Amino acid sequence: MEQNLFEQLTELLNGAALPGLRAALLEMNVVDIARFFEELETREQILLVFRLLSKDQSADVFSYLDTEHQQTIIESISDKELNGIVSDLFIDDAVDILEELPANVVKRVLRNTDEQTRKVINEFLKYPEQSAGSIMTIEYVDLREEYTAEEALNRIRHTGVDKETIYTCYVTDSRKKLRGILALHKLLMADDKTLIRDVMDENIQFAHTLDDQESVIGIMREYDLLAIPIVDNEDRLVGIVTVDDALDVQEEEATEDFELMAAVLPSETPYLRTGVLLMAKNRAPWLLILMLTATITATIINAFEDALAVLPALVAFIPMLMDTGGNAGCQTSTLVIRGMAVGDIELSDILRVVWKELRVSLLCGSMLVAVNLVRILIFQRQSLYLIITISLTLYATVIMAKTIGCTLPMVAKKLRLDPAVMASPVITSIVDAGALLVYFTLAKTIIGI
Repeated sequence: MEQNLFEQLTELLNGAALPGLRAALLEMNVVDIARFFEELETREQILLVFRLLSKDQSADVFSYLDTEHQQTIIESISDKELNGIVSDLFIDDAVDILEELPANVVKRVLRNTDEQTRKVINEFLKYPEQSAGSIMTIEYVDLREEYTAEEALNRIRHTGVDKETIYTCYVTDSRKKLRGILALHKLLMADDKTLIRDVMDENIQFAHTLDDQESVIGIMREYDLLAIPIVDNEDRLVGIVTVDDALDVQEEEATEDFELMAAVLPSETPYLRTGVLLMAKNRAPWLLILMLTATITATIINAFEDALAVLPALVAFIPMLMDTGGNAGCQTSTLVIRGMAVGDIELSDILRVVWKELRVSLLCGSMLVAVNLVRILIFQRQSLYLIITISLTLYATVIMAKTIGCTLPMVAKKLRLDPAVMASPVITSIVDAGALLVYFTLAKTIIGI
């Protein structure tokens, strides 16, 4: 249905039926309008459609556009139009946009904003990337604890139109220190003369400006918050992080983890808009590292070349042992990384995690050894000593892979690295080398080659 709508809009645009196109755009959600911009092929079309939007729509649509379209519009509109867009944007949206744009475009945007807005934006840009301060907004409703419910509602009516959310209000004292929070529905149910201090909630969940954004999102998820207040080093309220920004952060962090787990350097550009050279640049470093680490397994195989010459049948089981070890390690690392990401697993749980994975590996290893034993006896009819060697190696490999798979991500976290770095590619390389060492060592011991 959406594609049919976009086709109708394109027909109106190509047919120069601008009044009809403008009327259609006025009835659309701003998110859908932003998606329609992705269908536009030329700079002229992008600018024409943007100028057909109403003043109320333009800033909202602009905030949902990708960086490429935003830059195209900024470079094509007048300074007056640019000032109008930036003035209508929420501060956090304006900061997010500026962080992605080239320096020369950022300078022009800041040059065309009023002094107060420019000062606030510059303050936000000083916060470290991925900190709570970098994703918060200052558009919140603040109340004083000595207000009555009637005075508080009047303040919300006068100031709430420009706020990002009014469902939760924040109570501060004369020094801007956070004293409590007050849900709008609770305020509406209070008597007009009731003091805010008597109905506010003093049990507050908050974060500091320099806290990592992932930890902030974790608090919001744990306590089911639509917004969380952000305070500075002196516990003064400086902003809030809202649920829409939290969802954006979750998506970014999940995407980054997926890319790292697939041995790809993170990129913020959508797949279809990423150039081939940039993709190659993001993928090649890890591929080179993994290729070089693979030489370790080659070195181990070369070191036992004589054993392979005596008993060539050993070679046939190498892929099975290495693949099983890699898969076992990948299973565990994925679950542990996910557990740490959602707060189910802490660094202090490492012994509990290792003990659990050890028991899991014993059960999984027993099942795999039993099935593999039956397979060899039926289809391959190898010597008893070789069967024992393969079975013991398979068992040891599963135990080793699951132990490494659960400990490496937690060690990475301890070293302040992203646990996703220690996902399947790295673990597979380590387990492969370990499996081969165990295999050939047992072969020399049991078979005597």
